[in-house]
Amino acid sequence: MKGRALHSRQVQPPATENRLCPIRLLIVAPSLDIIGGQAVQAQRLVRGFQKSTCLEVGFLPHNPRLPGPFRSLQTIKYVRTLVTSLLYFASLLARAWRYDVIHVFSASYYSYLLSAVPAILVAKLYRRKSVLNYRSGEAEDHISRWRLTASPVMKLADAIVVPSGYLVEVFRRFGLRASAVSNVVDTEMFGYRERERLRPVFLSNRNLESLYNVGCILRAFGKIQERYPEGRLIVAGDGKQRGTLEAEARELGLRNVEFVGQVTPEVMSKLYREADIYLNSSDIDNMPGSILESFSSGLPVVTTDAGGIPYIVRDEETGLMVKRGDAEGLAGRAIRLLEEEGLARRIIRNAREECMRYTWSAVSSDWIRLYRSLASQRPAPSPFEAAQNSIRPVTLRSLGSKRAQNVGEDVSDPAADPAYLAPLPLESGTTQRESRPH
Repeated sequence: MKGRALHSRQVQPPATENRLCPIRLLIVAPSLDIIGGQAVQAQRLVRGFQKSTCLEVGFLPHNPRLPGPFRSLQTIKYVRTLVTSLLYFASLLARAWRYDVIHVFSASYYSYLLSAVPAILVAKLYRRKSVLNYRSGEAEDHISRWRLTASPVMKLADAIVVPSGYLVEVFRRFGLRASAVSNVVDTEMFGYRERERLRPVFLSNRNLESLYNVGCILRAFGKIQERYPEGRLIVAGDGKQRGTLEAEARELGLRNVEFVGQVTPEVMSKLYREADIYLNSSDIDNMPGSILESFSSGLPVVTTDAGGIPYIVRDEETGLMVKRGDAEGLAGRAIRLLEEEGLARRIIRNAREECMRYTWSAVSSDWIRLYRSLASQRPAPSPFEAAQNSIRPVTLRSLGSKRAQNVGEDVSDPAADPAYLAPLPLESGTTQRESRPH
């Protein structure tokens, strides 16, 4: 019987009605075909939760690939948006009913409209619990300007979760209740490198878009090269402004500037090891994973104070901060790291300690508590749902036989501890690991 599917004509109850049954979780997010913060964080959750005995995890990409010969349609502007969206909507309708909780990642504006809104509405259709995991630093402008689709649809989600206390406060101002669960940093991939003496080798790895203001970094690097002619700047990432930024670097007469384009997380980890100082000059931001990856890699951070950055960087303690657009200040702080005895060593040490708050073991329990709380509240199936369930395949695993055979719980699974059955507080404030802005 092992591996065979049994067909039941009875409605399958929510997973939490039987402690032996895992919660069925569908994570809806961009795939790594679009390398960015959302895709990276989603894959870390999928990989981590696949090891959990209390969850059955599925993944549905916002950007599914068309099959075989139709894939060329996704290279045509406008056509690709239409066909990709249609395939995404169809996939949601075909798969969402199989799960207890739908966890949808979201950016802002059209990305939210085309990706998050359909997932929340389909979850409502199937009476499944939905988690809106909103991750854009442009939330305030988005919610205030997109009044018909932003706040009204967000209120349909069963929980709104954001990566930082900064966005909790933004949502609160619009009457939306959110809780904060931090990003996860992969401390194995982004391993620590000891830096006894810093070299003038700098790294920037934000997308080359206007909100990240990478031009400010170029201007700051120009001032640094006046003092350190041998200085080197690695610019990773891609975007609409790449050509403009390359031209600006030439106009400024900068030397040793490398635009390496978009790279995989594996290549990025090598770039962190190669550099000695991380520069960030965003004008709009939330909780950049690149700053946490720098903390993990032993790379001291000099950054602007955009958006939620002060919630994860403490000036003069875990990094150095300047006002947005302050190229001269960015250069001055970077030079301080190179010249001020003991400053870099102290910041690197503090940042590495801070990074422990964002490891998988520290963050995963918050997600599991939320999923359990939501799944336990699931209403009775609707007639439509019951009709769908009448043909649903039920595997031996979903009946809990595997858990029943294992008398001892996996102590590495946070949900094995009954304490994690308590609901995650959905207060308009920060989590216990983010009790105050830094």
